[in-house]
Amino acid sequence: MVNADPGQQAAEARCRGTAPANAADPGQQAWALMHRFVETHNRRGELAEALGFRLGGSRGKVLFQLRDGPVTLGQLAQANGVDAPYATLIVDKLAAHGLVERRPHPDDRRRKLVALTAAGHDAIATADAILLRPPPAISKLPADDLGQLAGLLTRLLEADAAEPDEGRSSIPAASNPGSADRHLGSRPE
Repeated sequence: MVNADPGQQAAEARCRGTAPANAADPGQQAWALMHRFVETHNRRGELAEALGFRLGGSRGKVLFQLRDGPVTLGQLAQANGVDAPYATLIVDKLAAHGLVERRPHPDDRRRKLVALTAAGHDAIATADAILLRPPPAISKLPADDLGQLAGLLTRLLEADAAEPDEGRSSIPAASNPGSADRHLGSRPE
């Protein structure tokens, strides 16, 4: 027999982890479901195994930000909302793995540019192959549903980009579909 009590159904859904505590708010419910789906299919462990080390939040963000070309340490610090010494620490860790290198700035020899190495480009390609592989549930959706989902997510990204920057990277991620900026986090390494 099916329980018709909406309160009981919501409580049961929460126990199964399919709804947020306040499912009455459609925005909160949508966010909770998106978060749950992404976290259920996170591939951080698979990526760490493929690379031979964990690409923690700060390192991952910086690595993907360098995809479009070299930037200064100061630009990396500003884009990530950290001070220059911490940006240097992140770059040092990436350099220790052979993923980035420092180069003299062509216009100002007092500054350095941080650029990807061949191994850095390979790491990004490996990350893209792992992180951009859709879970089976997405691959099984009908084309019309996938089109609607892509349209909704595009609108969300556009709306998010129109909001004032609140600690988000100022280096655009829109041209960077493999960017793991949002789900890699930004905790110190």
